[in-house]
Amino acid sequence: MSWRDAIAYCNWLSEKEGLPKAYDTIGNLLDKDGKVTTDITKVPGYRLPTEAEWEYAARGGNDSNGYMYSGSDDVDEVAWYYSNSEDKTHEVGKKAPNELGIYDMSGNVWEWCSDWWYDYTETTKINPYNGTAGSYRVERGGSWYKVATCARVANRGNYSPTETYSGLGFRICRTVP
Repeated sequence: MSWRDAIAYCNWLSEKEGLPKAYDTIGNLLDKDGKVTTDITKVPGYRLPTEAEWEYAARGGNDSNGYMYSGSDDVDEVAWYYSNSEDKTHEVGKKAPNELGIYDMSGNVWEWCSDWWYDYTETTKINPYNGTAGSYRVERGGSWYKVATCARVANRGNYSPTETYSGLGFRICRTVP
């Protein structure tokens, strides 16, 4: 599943439910009037989470217990990864959920985020979104074919938005008014 495929799905679902599209043809976020925005609170349609939103959810939100993986410090409780996946993806919900009741944020498949890839800086940011075009989009969560350390909630990766591979998927979100 490419990043472009994921945003096409978000736009399809938004239109199906009578909501404005979340993305233009080149992947910019759109507000309710169809104007480009970097303010996620102005996007009413379905979209990919920002990297910050993804990590917040994976860590368990305000109920976080500070686990290394999404929902546990024991990777086998919450994630499909190289040593336990039998070289394939698995149905969602077969491992334990995290503190928010969300399944499979560690392992199984990497998940696309809205952001373009960027190197972290030492400057603290609150809920950042990187809408500045680059070459790669952010992916989070690890995968069935990667080692356990890749499934840590702090781990991040990147990939070309046009390419696909079997260990990559997505989850969607919406800004609730």
